[in-house]
Amino acid sequence: MKKVMSGVAFLTLLFGFSGTLAAQQSDLDPRILKLVQSVSEDRLTAILKKLESFGTRSTLSSQDKPDRGIGAARQWIFDEMKSYSPKLQVSFDTYMVAKQGRITRDVEVRNVMAVLPGKSPRRIYVSGHYDSLARAGGQGAANAAAAPRDPDAPAPSPVDPNAPLDNVAPGVNDDGSGTSVAIELARVFSQSGIDFDATLVFMCHVGEEQGLLGAKLHAEKAATEKIRIDAVLNNDIVGNDKGGNGIIDGATIRVYSEGPEDSPSRELARFVQRWGARYVPSHTVRLMARPDRFGRGGDHSAYNQFGFPAVGFRESRENFTRQHDVRDTFEGISPAYLAQNARVNAASAASLALAPPAPVVNSERGGQPMIGRQPSGYDANLRWTASPGAVAYRIFWREAWGPDWQHDVLVGNVTQVNLPGMQIDDFVFGVAAVDAEGHESLVAPYVTPVRPGTPVKTVPPPGG
Repeated sequence: MKKVMSGVAFLTLLFGFSGTLAAQQSDLDPRILKLVQSVSEDRLTAILKKLESFGTRSTLSSQDKPDRGIGAARQWIFDEMKSYSPKLQVSFDTYMVAKQGRITRDVEVRNVMAVLPGKSPRRIYVSGHYDSLARAGGQGAANAAAAPRDPDAPAPSPVDPNAPLDNVAPGVNDDGSGTSVAIELARVFSQSGIDFDATLVFMCHVGEEQGLLGAKLHAEKAATEKIRIDAVLNNDIVGNDKGGNGIIDGATIRVYSEGPEDSPSRELARFVQRWGARYVPSHTVRLMARPDRFGRGGDHSAYNQFGFPAVGFRESRENFTRQHDVRDTFEGISPAYLAQNARVNAASAASLALAPPAPVVNSERGGQPMIGRQPSGYDANLRWTASPGAVAYRIFWREAWGPDWQHDVLVGNVTQVNLPGMQIDDFVFGVAAVDAEGHESLVAPYVTPVRPGTPVKTVPPPGG
């Protein structure tokens, strides 16, 4: 039987109980608070120094040396995550790649992934890439010319262009920082004792510097096998709080997401800002309405190509002179800043993993948004399919020109709401599912969906 909330009941709820709703919104899950507080700055530091010790983690570096190169690094990551908990299912996600583009010879590549099974198969990823790159000139002549050299950074060591596969490439920030977030959160989540609804995947990608290689291969496999991925929180260059221009910002983090305004990735970015701010109020999430920085790319874009919601975390102040350069060492890291970024990831992933799945707002037949003007012809009539585990729903809306949700209200366990006098042409609406403990899903917006099979016309730029 369809459960409907009338316009009168909705208005009574909206204006008569706003104080109660505000009190409910201030409630935080003590388990998530404890999990966020468990992120260790010292452990992140130890992980970064260990990754730096391998000298290089180039995708094409040695696979069989015990303490140097990509092979030694991935084995250490595997063993480290394996040691955290018997609940973690740690494995190599392995592919054979033929010589092509920036892959100068046939090579075996391995993502390292740790899966924490949840009560449902839907997946939430926290990721970084563990491969590194250092080339003559660092990030490139254009960036070097645009950004004056950091006076605190050591002078670059000479790079032998005739030995590109085994050059020193410490890659501590790009992307040891993101890798350390994935590894540390694998520990924190697997030892938390929390029984999550969603399955969590802590992924260390390989081959990002060769064109998002490891992420593309894994995302393609997930799409082929019809694995449900609800969110990818990708971290790439998130450990430095001092820009190459000398500006210091240790209180904010950028989150990039592809459009349009109500794409799944944009809703994921809004979720990170909404819940990250509640659990880590001292750290500001700055949403960036573009896929990534100009001329740059990251592994989240590979997941976007295959239709998965994914966002990219980037530090707010980059130092280009240390990127893709032998100067990308631990001295360029702020462990306290990195830990704050890890905590925002932890809060977002835990909140989403404990929440019900988002309600379905598009019709099963035709895939059109279930929104109308009933009963007067000038109202907003919203319908959705019930979400498993939900005991209530939160309605969101904003003016049609606005980029962010402006208003929200909690309604009961219904699957239809009538908003009198709110013309659907003037507003954008969405709905999220809420469980008995207040955990809230991603918002499902009422927008015309992109037709399945629409080809991707853009190619993500090089990694890093």
